Amino acid sequence: MRKIVFCGSSSAETMKQKGRGGRIVRERNTVEAMIALYCRLNHHREQLCLECRELRDYAASRLARCPFGEDKPTCLNCPVHCYAHQRRERMREVMRFSGPRMLRRHPVLAIRHLIDTYLDGCRLRTLSARNGEYYERKDNTRKDGN
Repeated sequence: MRKIVFCGSSSAETMKQKGRGGRIVRERNTVEAMIALYCRLNHHREQLCLECRELRDYAASRLARCPFGEDKPTCLNCPVHCYAHQRRERMREVMRFSGPRMLRRHPVLAIRHLIDTYLDGCRLRTLSARNGEYYERKDNTRKDGN
């Protein structure tokens, strides 16, 4: 049996009670802002181009179908990668470009995403109740490499 180690308290229920919206809504807003920023600065358009619109719609559909619902981790910490390989690489490119620029353009979304990523990483580390060995979050390999 494994215990989940929580580094902070950030449940979807708590966030809704504070009026900040659910996790899925926040993730969708963050992804849309990143794609819009990428398109504006790389494709030099005020409105999203067809390619960026398709990526935005694809990301929204993936978020809507997330099996974790409001308890979803950030994609970096998620054990299920639901994006098709090409679209995942495209989203990675968008995030690499937009991520650092988000702090200036959308500071609240950017900081909230960083906090979510950190808390998810802490939450997903597990501790084996049987022998107390420390395990990493995704593949259940021991931290010492065994």
